[in-house]
Amino acid sequence: MTRNHDIRKGLWLGMLAVTLFALTLPMTRLAVGTPQLPQLSGIFIAVGRAVVAALLSAVFLWLTHAPWPQRADWRPLSIVALGVVFGFPLCTSIAMRHVEAVHASVIVGVLPLATAVVGAWLHRQRPSAGFWLCAGLGTALVVSFALLRSGHAGLTLASADVLLLLAMACAAIGYGYGAQLSQRMRPEYVICWALLISLPVNLPLAISEWPASAIKAQAWWAFAYVGVFSMWLGFFAWYRGLALGGTVRVSQLQLLQPFLGMLFAVPLLGETLDWLTAGFGLAVLAVVFAGRKMPVHSRAASETERVTKE
Repeated sequence: MTRNHDIRKGLWLGMLAVTLFALTLPMTRLAVGTPQLPQLSGIFIAVGRAVVAALLSAVFLWLTHAPWPQRADWRPLSIVALGVVFGFPLCTSIAMRHVEAVHASVIVGVLPLATAVVGAWLHRQRPSAGFWLCAGLGTALVVSFALLRSGHAGLTLASADVLLLLAMACAAIGYGYGAQLSQRMRPEYVICWALLISLPVNLPLAISEWPASAIKAQAWWAFAYVGVFSMWLGFFAWYRGLALGGTVRVSQLQLLQPFLGMLFAVPLLGETLDWLTAGFGLAVLAVVFAGRKMPVHSRAASETERVTKE
């Protein structure tokens, strides 16, 4: 009963995190502006939001009297930092200058499946065939939707696509190692220490990319959101959700992120929500809930059961 309660709590926390993350793209578009009225640069947003989150992390760690990480924790913390603080934000910010958001979602739409694979490997889990079927179906729905919206029958692997694939790998590995660390230290501390490790690199970059011209207030407010929620508080809920509900299972909630982002873009950016988007969103939601019912076994438990039977 306790395990089922943890799974449910993990899924709700994961859903909260995905909702916060879903606002990242609309807020980033507000922060960067348009080609006619550019605001903050993509590089500044990528490193600047990490600086904001790192400063908040330092205060949080001090107020909560956080202990220093153990010697064995520094390596996985560095991997988390390389994945979610450096790799994913920088690769996506550079790539988004050369591809449309819908095209990018075709590549990044497989992130939940990649996270599940990394999680299964790190945590020695064996998801059932039904789970992988739901994960594959959900990924196929997201990719199909993006292709329909883009109007292209296929994809060509350009340099921007390579960057997006690299970003996907960085995020999946960062999520997996962060969830693993969250089993032995407070999930909030994981992202805080990863951000502090990155501060000596991100701070000089943010200063060098500081805007030279006047920036609209709404761009700064949008930047504040991605710094406080996308880069910091969202990970509080995300890593705790992964730790409680399991990386493999909770990661599939990310399939809903593109649709939530489009939903938020309606009031923020004046975009419209059509029946195609709503239909695919409901279909993905159904697949996610179906996947929640599929068993995910621990390899250690499976081995123990096999020995017992023998």
